Amino acid sequence: MSPPPSPLSEEERRTLLELARQAILESVCHERMPETPIVLGAVAECRGAFVTLHVNGKLRGCIGHVSPKVSLAETVAQCAILAAQEDYRFDAVRPEEIPELEIEISVLTDPVPVKPEEIEIGRHGLLVMMGDRRGLLLPQVASERGWDRQRFLEETCRKADLPPDAWKDPSGQLLAFTAEVFSEAGLRTHRTS
Repeated sequence: MSPPPSPLSEEERRTLLELARQAILESVCHERMPETPIVLGAVAECRGAFVTLHVNGKLRGCIGHVSPKVSLAETVAQCAILAAQEDYRFDAVRPEEIPELEIEISVLTDPVPVKPEEIEIGRHGLLVMMGDRRGLLLPQVASERGWDRQRFLEETCRKADLPPDAWKDPSGQLLAFTAEVFSEAGLRTHRTS
């Protein structure tokens, strides 16, 4: 795999987290799309990202784009709104829940083909594609759940609504990516230490 892009600065991370929270606030409370501010630097680049929402440590929504055609800032804003309102696994976020939301952002590298034996748990996220089916799991998922490589591959296939061993099928694609993951809680901790 090629080396990942330079990490975001703390200021860029804060900008993205504030943008995500503002996008959720505007869309949930005021039913309007926020204006994306003019951005420069790394947040202006076209990069994939996922926005994950938690309430009291429990998943509340997660949506992302792997290969967007817009800036990272715009991708994060769009994904934040979708995670709050369109994740089919959850009801839409209600205005009174917004103060309790913990926002986590995963900024992705471009996915590249990978052999199963090259996958590193905790470092790589996976994307399985076969026909019109796609399944993606972020790098932190396997670590958080204590999965080994085999289980990670199987669960990514299940996410695509494929049989667990579909990753072995030569007609499919197995791709890996890395992610720079940060959250509001992490920045608050960093700021006070």
